[in-house]
Amino acid sequence: MKNGIRIIWHTLKVFILFTGSTILFYYGIMWISEEYEGYHRYDEPEGAAVKVYSSITNEESNWYDRLLFFYMNGE
Repeated sequence: MKNGIRIIWHTLKVFILFTGSTILFYYGIMWISEEYEGYHRYDEPEGAAVKVYSSITNEESNWYDRLLFFYMNGE
């Protein structure tokens, strides 16, 4: 009888620990999500920002040249 009660008590402790950890993890993820929800990644930069990308308007470069450039340089 005591052995059965001990097993039930240990099972209950593991269940409470698992449930508590799950709830703590859930609210931690929700807190992080709320922190980054207001973060605007695509706003215009402030200050002396410089545009680092310019499109190629050169008619000599076709898709094949761009593909070779990508394979050779990884860009």
